[in-house]
Amino acid sequence: MANRQIIEETSNKTVYKEGDRIVKEFKPSHPKSNVFNEAYIHACVEEAGVSVPHIISVAPSADGGWALAMEYVEGTTLQQMMDDAPDKKEEYIEKLVDIQTEVCTHKVPKLRNTRYKMEDVISGMTEIDATARYELLQRIHGMKRHTRLCHGDFVPSNVVIRGDGSYCILDWAHATSGNAGADAAITYMRFSLQDPELAELYLKTYCRKADMALQYVQSWLPIVAAAQLTKHVPGEKDLLEQWVSVAEYQ
Repeated sequence: MANRQIIEETSNKTVYKEGDRIVKEFKPSHPKSNVFNEAYIHACVEEAGVSVPHIISVAPSADGGWALAMEYVEGTTLQQMMDDAPDKKEEYIEKLVDIQTEVCTHKVPKLRNTRYKMEDVISGMTEIDATARYELLQRIHGMKRHTRLCHGDFVPSNVVIRGDGSYCILDWAHATSGNAGADAAITYMRFSLQDPELAELYLKTYCRKADMALQYVQSWLPIVAAAQLTKHVPGEKDLLEQWVSVAEYQ
C-alpha cells in the first residue's frame, strides 16, 4: 500500500493522498447517504463538462465509515499561488473570478436548487430566533429562480491550476443549481472571515466581470451567513450574526 500523506483533518473526515489518488475518509458517524450524495453531485458536475477529478470509488473504510476516492490532480492551487506571490493577488483574483463565472454558465438541473436548500437550512435553525428566520425566508422567496451551477464553496484552495494553464475544481459537496449571486456571496463571506481587504477586491472584481449589481450579491449575504452559522466554526459567530441582522432592517 502506498504511503498516506495527510492533507486535511476535520471533525468528520480525513483527507489524504495515497499514490495517484486522493481519499476522503469519513468518520463512522458521518451519514452514508451524505457520502453517496457527494459522489452523485460530483458525477453530475463531471457529466456537465466541468473539469473535476475523476471519481475512482466509494467504499467502506476500515473503521466502519465510508471513503470517497478520486484521482490526484497534479498542479498548484490558486491559494498556494497567492501565498507564494502576494504582490500578484489582483491577477489571481481575476483568474478566480474568470473560472467561477465560466463554471456558472453550466446548468445541472439534477442538482438541488439553491433556494430550496437555503430554505430548509434556515427553517430548521436554532441559532437565530423566529423573527430573524421569517425575514430571511421572505428574502429567499423574493429571489429570482435561476438554474446556474453554483459550487457552494468557490475559494482559491479549491481551484487547481495545472502546468499547462488549465484548471480543475475540487470539493463539490455543497454544489447546487440556482443563483450565481448566492455563490458569489458565499465566496465573499469566506474571504471576509479571513481577509476583509481581499474580500472587497473579490466582490468588486466579480461584479465587474459578471456584470452583476453589487447590491444583488449583498442581498444574499444575510442568507448565506445564516447557513454558515449552523456550522459553529470558532471565531465566526460575531461577524456572521452582524450580517444576519441586516435582513431585519431592510
